[in-house]
Amino acid sequence: MSNHQKEINVKNEVLYLLLNNYADHEPVFLASAIACDERCIKENPKYVNKVVAPTLDAVRSCSGFHTLPDYSFDTMPDDYAALVLIGGFGWLDEKEADKVVPIVRRAIEGGIIVGAICNAASFLAKHGFLNGIRHTGNGLEQLKLWGGSNYVNEVGYISAQAVSDNRIVTANGTGYLEFAKELLLLLENDAPERIDIFYRFNKVGFVAMMQEMQQK
Repeated sequence: MSNHQKEINVKNEVLYLLLNNYADHEPVFLASAIACDERCIKENPKYVNKVVAPTLDAVRSCSGFHTLPDYSFDTMPDDYAALVLIGGFGWLDEKEADKVVPIVRRAIEGGIIVGAICNAASFLAKHGFLNGIRHTGNGLEQLKLWGGSNYVNEVGYISAQAVSDNRIVTANGTGYLEFAKELLLLLENDAPERIDIFYRFNKVGFVAMMQEMQQK
């Protein structure tokens, strides 16, 4: 494989950054929309899901599932389509979480899409990454608590399930579907109308969606 081919393949990767005790329900809608359509697994998806973690050892979710990473922090590529920070209780471990700071900084400086949900959004506040952009998270009080003097953008906080601004998407811990929608739109994973159908189908449910279609 040529270096050019490697570059193309790496650039289409969406990296899900997991720390131990990550919230395994939060990436589900995004990852499934990237890998599958309504009929089956895509033969030629626009993007490929990959997992990055501190080491190549299995990462434990808060539900007790174990995931084997594709990359460690030391082996992850420099260029990729998006960096998605999944929430959970691992962000409370400062020793582990602080290793993520240079990864996020490089991604933002490189114009790479960054997503952060639940406690991962609070982590961004803690390190000043939410200053200057519209954002959300697990409530303004948590962002202020985690952010301390590094969080100086209360005016930019929006009480919403998910917010997208300047290629950074933030969400609260129950906003995983809206989080997925905003990231899918930034990635241009599909036509906007099809992304909206995906969102509404999962938001209102199969029965309500079918009833809506029959009434049209």
